[in-house]
Amino acid sequence: MPELPEAERARALIADRALGRRIAAVEDSDSYVSRPHAPGEIAAALVGRRLTSANRIGKSLWLETDGDGPELGLHLGMAGRIAVDEEPHERWDRFALTFEDGGRLALRDKRRLGRAILEPDIAKLGPDAAEVTRAQFRDRVGRSGSPIKARIMDQAVVAGIGNLLADEILWQARIDPRRPASSLSEAELDRLRRASRAAIRRAVSSGGAHTGALNPQRERDGHCPRCGAPLSRARIGGRTTYWCPEEQR
Repeated sequence: MPELPEAERARALIADRALGRRIAAVEDSDSYVSRPHAPGEIAAALVGRRLTSANRIGKSLWLETDGDGPELGLHLGMAGRIAVDEEPHERWDRFALTFEDGGRLALRDKRRLGRAILEPDIAKLGPDAAEVTRAQFRDRVGRSGSPIKARIMDQAVVAGIGNLLADEILWQARIDPRRPASSLSEAELDRLRRASRAAIRRAVSSGGAHTGALNPQRERDGHCPRCGAPLSRARIGGRTTYWCPEEQR
């Protein structure tokens, strides 16, 4: 499932290979992926424009265009990715830009849960999880009685942490995911923030949130990669959660 690391890799790909290219056509006929826009509405706004920058906060991407052109928001959904200059996939390419030079940028999504939208609203997102300051993290994460896992997955608190990454971060920080966020000391919150930033860096460089050390053991008979204890399993914040009962007390 795409989380911040996958979105950052998509942003970097667009920044490296798609900026400065003039848009000749837009495939926006899927009205569900491009909601609330009608087919052709995004095309009318973007054809003739050039992409000038690729930006990200949390899991959300947006691309700026030249002149007075609009921003194009892209969200990978649960199974999407960005394909640049790859052969078109008739079934899975839900939205695409074709450039004047013949190249193409596509939102490729098997599950059709991604999104393309003009002028995306990112105002409700919290600080990016890779950039949040120590003071911001302490203030935003530590002031709730909800379980700490649910708290760090709340995109309005910090943006970008999904289910896999949350389990990896809490395991790295040795913090029980069930603990009320407000019960964590400042030292524990600082440790959690450091673990978050380190886990994100590793995931970006390694290929995504699924590359974490805990992930291969996230199954009913899984064991802690450090101490070998059987992992505990429960639903927290509506999501299946794994942790080590020996080290995450």
